[in-house]
Amino acid sequence: MSGETIALIMSGLLLLGLFMGHPLAFVLGGTAVLGAFIAGKPMVLGIVINRIFGDVLDNYVLIAIPLFVLMARFLSDSGVTDKMFEALRHLLARVTGGLGLAVVFISILLAATTGIIGASITVMGMMALKPMLNYGYDKRLATGLIAASGCLGILIPPSIMLILMASNAPGLSVGQLFAGAMLPGVLLGLIYALYVAAIAWLKPEWAPPMRLDEQISRGAMWRMLLIEAVPPLILILGILGSLLAGIATATEASAIGAALALLIVIARGRFEWATFYSALLETGRTSAMILFIVVGATAFTGVFNITGGLRASQDLMRGLAGDPYTLVAMMMIVVFVLGMFLDWTGIVLLCFPIFLPLAAEMGIDTLWFVVLMAVVLQTSFLSPPFGYALFYMRAMSPPSVTTADIISGVLPFIVLIVLMCILVIIFPALVTWLPSTLYGG
Repeated sequence: MSGETIALIMSGLLLLGLFMGHPLAFVLGGTAVLGAFIAGKPMVLGIVINRIFGDVLDNYVLIAIPLFVLMARFLSDSGVTDKMFEALRHLLARVTGGLGLAVVFISILLAATTGIIGASITVMGMMALKPMLNYGYDKRLATGLIAASGCLGILIPPSIMLILMASNAPGLSVGQLFAGAMLPGVLLGLIYALYVAAIAWLKPEWAPPMRLDEQISRGAMWRMLLIEAVPPLILILGILGSLLAGIATATEASAIGAALALLIVIARGRFEWATFYSALLETGRTSAMILFIVVGATAFTGVFNITGGLRASQDLMRGLAGDPYTLVAMMMIVVFVLGMFLDWTGIVLLCFPIFLPLAAEMGIDTLWFVVLMAVVLQTSFLSPPFGYALFYMRAMSPPSVTTADIISGVLPFIVLIVLMCILVIIFPALVTWLPSTLYGG
């Protein structure tokens, strides 16, 4: 059977399984088994099993994933961002759109301390959605802003997506990828803030200021903000500082982050054995889900490669793209479309084996390409019909906010993400400057 035929069959089986509603991990693994038998090469499954044990279960970088998940849960339990948000929203009370700006700035801070978009969106939704609606914010702006800002956690380090990307990108370390994604992630958050400021200026009724009778003294606001900012700043310094300075590996930095987050919970008097046990259970579930997808995707790509589907797909893309920019544009469009149906884990593990060798052939910098793909993957949480951020917002929103409001609210932010991608393409130094400064080369 030709590689083109097996590529079509396995792609069709994958789409069929997804549209039937089966979990991604089992769809990937099941498609791998069926593809091997349909291609008449069931013996490749033994090779795939050896690859899973060699490339996945022996990959110590992946240990950082459950530790960062645990850190995010501890930080959520500590309530460290609650008073910070209160102080910041009072500080920006006299500014039209000030509450929206507070959401963006706190989301950037959360992104730099959690790396889990579910935690960021849930925390910000619980803190900010009701006040924004009560102060008269447009429903679309409020829900779209919280959803998009919460997704910064997969781009701004420490991010479990970047860890998984580094573990599957030959020649890239987690530290290099963290450094490369830092400026684009923060800049994207600032673009969100500029968008909120522009909307507040053009349509002040969409983002009104707080009522003056609800404001507190400026001195009290600054004291509250400074006191509450110390724990997350220590956490950021402990994780990113130790990693980027070369003091700790990604796995060691994740352990430092989890330990510091637990100390913050204890120091704030929020430690309870019940929540501690719940945090461990949630970490186990989340980590198991991610690693099951990794195993399923490894099996899928292994069979896809050995049976010739990978080569056929690469030949097709070589024929369609005559220059590096066309190739990159084509790949990013594929990632964007896949983001409407798959989560980032499946997209990374399915696309990397096809895209990275082609990018290397064209002389494209691997670090720049991977960060660009990470920026595009922001849309996978926001784009309907299967954007996870949409479901998070729907679960937290009152009945007065419709699903149509949430979808229309995130569309402008998808456009802003595309704008950020264009900036990364035009100014590659946004990605390469910090890693070259820290690591050389």
